[in-house]
Amino acid sequence: EVQLVESGGGLVQAGGSLRLSCAASGFSFDDYAIGWFRQAPGKEREGVACFSSRDGSPYLLDSVKGRFTISSDNAKNTVYLQMNSLKPEDTAVYYCAADPFMGWDPCPDFELYDYWGQGTQVTVSS
Repeated sequence: EVQLVESGGGLVQAGGSLRLSCAASGFSFDDYAIGWFRQAPGKEREGVACFSSRDGSPYLLDSVKGRFTISSDNAKNTVYLQMNSLKPEDTAVYYCAADPFMGWDPCPDFELYDYWGQGTQVTVSS
């Protein structure tokens, strides 16, 4: 059974940092695309950071480039999202998602990911 469990969210002041973790089980990172998404109240879910299944290169949403970094530890089956210089507009529920390799690259389209974690709240105060 595929499971994704996020952790690391919380309340932080603008300019601060958080590191989100997504512990995955039931599959190998060698066989699945994985990424981070977020959804703010009243807004559509959006792709924040993910690894391309074509070449493994990282994708970052334009508004987080230079501030966020996605990384993975395949030995621990864990993917991370390091978030620095946080802004109030980064406030959202952050989700980890995975999709088995099926011949297309789902990154960063959230509609193409099959498996989702429960989400972790990130709140950035001004």
